[in-house]
Amino acid sequence: MLAAAVLALVLAAAPDQPPLPTVPQSAEIQLKVERDGSLSVAEAISVPDGVTMDRRVPLRVAAPHHRDRVYGVRDVVLEGSGNAQVDNGALTVHLTSGTSVLRYTVDGAVAGDRVTWELAGGWSADLKFIRASFAAPEIPTAVDCLAGPPDSDFPCGAAQIDHAGLTRFSQQNLAAGDRMTATVELPPGTVPGNEVLVPAKTIAGAFVLTAPVGWAWAGFGALLLAAAAWVLLARRRDAGDPPKAGLIAKNGEFASPAGVLPGHAGVLLHGRAGPVDLAATVLDLAVRNYVWVSDGPTLIRRNPADEHLTPFERAVFAAVLPEEAVTLAELRERHVEIPRAELAADLAGRGWLATGRLRRAGVRVVFYGLFLTVLLALTVGYAQLGVILALTGGLAAVTSAALPARRHAGAGVARRLRGVAEELATTRAKDFDKSQRELVFSRGLPYALALGELTPWVAAFAALEHPPPVYWHDGDITPDQAGSFAVALAGTFAGAHRGRRLDAVRQHTRSHSPVGTHAGADPS
Repeated sequence: MLAAAVLALVLAAAPDQPPLPTVPQSAEIQLKVERDGSLSVAEAISVPDGVTMDRRVPLRVAAPHHRDRVYGVRDVVLEGSGNAQVDNGALTVHLTSGTSVLRYTVDGAVAGDRVTWELAGGWSADLKFIRASFAAPEIPTAVDCLAGPPDSDFPCGAAQIDHAGLTRFSQQNLAAGDRMTATVELPPGTVPGNEVLVPAKTIAGAFVLTAPVGWAWAGFGALLLAAAAWVLLARRRDAGDPPKAGLIAKNGEFASPAGVLPGHAGVLLHGRAGPVDLAATVLDLAVRNYVWVSDGPTLIRRNPADEHLTPFERAVFAAVLPEEAVTLAELRERHVEIPRAELAADLAGRGWLATGRLRRAGVRVVFYGLFLTVLLALTVGYAQLGVILALTGGLAAVTSAALPARRHAGAGVARRLRGVAEELATTRAKDFDKSQRELVFSRGLPYALALGELTPWVAAFAALEHPPPVYWHDGDITPDQAGSFAVALAGTFAGAHRGRRLDAVRQHTRSHSPVGTHAGADPS
């Protein structure tokens, strides 16, 4: 109780007027921690005649874990000869001969329950003697004091708590440029902490985790969960039984679900297009009177490509029939492939297939993030924001790859195509009027080929007593013969595809043959 009463009296008096130094070129210092956590400092410095003393106290000092501790100094008042100010992140003092008293308030000195401040340091001349006192609302529990070069750990001459609860420090012969730093530990909750830590101005400091960076990481985590949920939901949207598909519209014509073309089936159902899809497209062009099939078999241009054909179909028409006529044997040698770019563009334009914009945007964002990381690391710090941006771009690209190639509408069309396949496999030709059979058979034939239901579809109409005529083929052919032509057409493109791959392998082999040899030559 007595110590607390004495401490209260001391606090009431300090640090209004520190004792004046009795030794030339020395300092008397009083410190008082206010209840709001600010540190009031009063320094009395004696400067001999004919001498000037300068001091510079950096207000940003290195701290552990690639951080800097930032102090704030305000209310600077100098009584005596000289001047003092806070400028360019430092407290600078210039004193001439005589005794001067410097008063100021420090913010940021309290870290948890520890109060740290540099009692003396950065002086341009030696200090013969330094004495300091420290007062706080509660009696300290521990004290520490270091004196000497900035990187040393030499203890001060004295650092102790007296019987009144006042902390006292002293040091003799502090060399110019050396420092004297005091640390006092107070009982928990004595004053609020006000330490300010910022990333160090180094490459490592630029990557320090800060509050804004932490919030950015939290946002990235939320985005990651949202992307995962999006992918899972998108992959589950194809579940369910296919809807029942009718092949005849209300006007009595063959019905294609949502206007889907036979060449679309491979990509929509299996994610890839091949020779069968190309053959189904050519067959569909014949059924729609753009191509005529004669004996040979030979494909002949019947009508020019017009506005009713999609860019994908026009590309197929031009690739298969660059001239007026072509035989299947010639097609096999020509190695015609399905125009994948036009097909993808057609599906994307209908809203059935992803355009790849998300992936491309993600890749761009990755590069933006890498650039921002380097820029922030070399300038203001917070470089992890650039890393997070790059990861966000990577997440967008990965999400794009993980998502089904089909969009929601494309998945719906795919389900309807499965329903069409079931209908093609189970259709009875007798269910159609005689007037409908000719058109329904031919219009359904390309879809049956593309969906793998050619055999049951052809068999259903071939079993009729009077099979429907095939109007797009020269001569009087049966549904069985039309089916055989469809198989031959698909085989032609499949053989051309295999031939193209073999040519590519041979070309690769020739280009890598050892000097002086010929690829494929008999070594004997």
